[in-house]
Amino acid sequence: MSLTDLTIKNTTPTDRPMRLTDGRGLYLLIKPSGARWWRHDFRFQGKRKTLSLGVYPDVGLKEARERHAEQRHQLNRGIDPGEVRKLRRDNFQTTHAESFGAVAEEWFLNVRSQWTERHAAYVWRRIEANLLPWLGDSVFSEISPLDVLTTLRRIEDRGAIETAHRVYQYCGKIFRYGVATARIPGDPTRDLRDALKPVQAGHLAALTDPSDVARLLRAIDGYHGSLVVRIGLKLAPLVFVRPGELRQARWDDIDLEKAEWAFHISKTKSEHIVPLSTQALTLLQELRPLTGRGEFVFPANRGKGRPMSENTLRAALMSLGYEGDRMTIHGFRAVARTLLDEALRFPPHLIEHQLAHRVRDSLGRAYNRTKHIEDRRKMMQRWADYLEELRDGEAG
Repeated sequence: MSLTDLTIKNTTPTDRPMRLTDGRGLYLLIKPSGARWWRHDFRFQGKRKTLSLGVYPDVGLKEARERHAEQRHQLNRGIDPGEVRKLRRDNFQTTHAESFGAVAEEWFLNVRSQWTERHAAYVWRRIEANLLPWLGDSVFSEISPLDVLTTLRRIEDRGAIETAHRVYQYCGKIFRYGVATARIPGDPTRDLRDALKPVQAGHLAALTDPSDVARLLRAIDGYHGSLVVRIGLKLAPLVFVRPGELRQARWDDIDLEKAEWAFHISKTKSEHIVPLSTQALTLLQELRPLTGRGEFVFPANRGKGRPMSENTLRAALMSLGYEGDRMTIHGFRAVARTLLDEALRFPPHLIEHQLAHRVRDSLGRAYNRTKHIEDRRKMMQRWADYLEELRDGEAG
């Protein structure tokens, strides 16, 4: 009598191994421990043999029957299913040992001690996402320059030009490691650099689709680095000032009671006021006990009297998977400019004024730095609320 799923589920283990038979040598072996193994008993050239077909419930009744049917078909053709399995296993092990993925992993393990744990994880994520899906199973010694270029073109096609160049560098290191370990005679990436699209200088990437911004905010919310860097990342979209202005922020310029940050902008030689939302105030109040005795809100990790390095927040974004060709700290200004206009419908002159751009009235006169401060205060609070809604999946 054939097995059913209900029979299997309702059968409890006993103090001795038991079998639930499905027919033609297929059965489920139930051990006293509760472990359940699919087995296939058969004879080949007069010898009795048994092969495992997997563990229940990972391999269900339907899949076990399919595996059993395949082995029965092999037997009918005079082929030993055990030898087929052994040959497949040997071929897989040989192919895997010679694959690009295996060599890439070996290279990575060899060099990872040179990096911080975070950077090592970041490098491997790039390789895993951009190279292994297309080259991972390829025989290492048979990969051609065209194979590599085709893979890099896929990265370029999604607009990630800088990523394509960085992945190209990693790819070259892997192949040169292959040369050093006598797997290949030369590096197939050597002549590909000029085939890649050039990185455009001055490109400041930004996400402007609300769903993309929501994912970024959730990623920032899950950042596990230092408190100073974490608050810097969270504050950046709330205030959308220039990166240098954020990292050089001084406690003397911030009035927590008045909920304002007023500072001089060297680029435009003007004064600027950033109304602080309740969310921004909460972050600053959390950070004050740690850095409030010093000059800078975001001090350098090493070296007293200096602000945070210009690379710190950028590196933090990169550790979250947001590379320079996808999103930058400066990009939060473009995010605000776009969504304050398109999603929240604030007047362009308020947005431009908050971005510290020169805004002139109908007579051509530059607005005073305190112009429309109350309107901007309301805008900044609505903006902070909107970002919170995006992060929590509540914004439409």
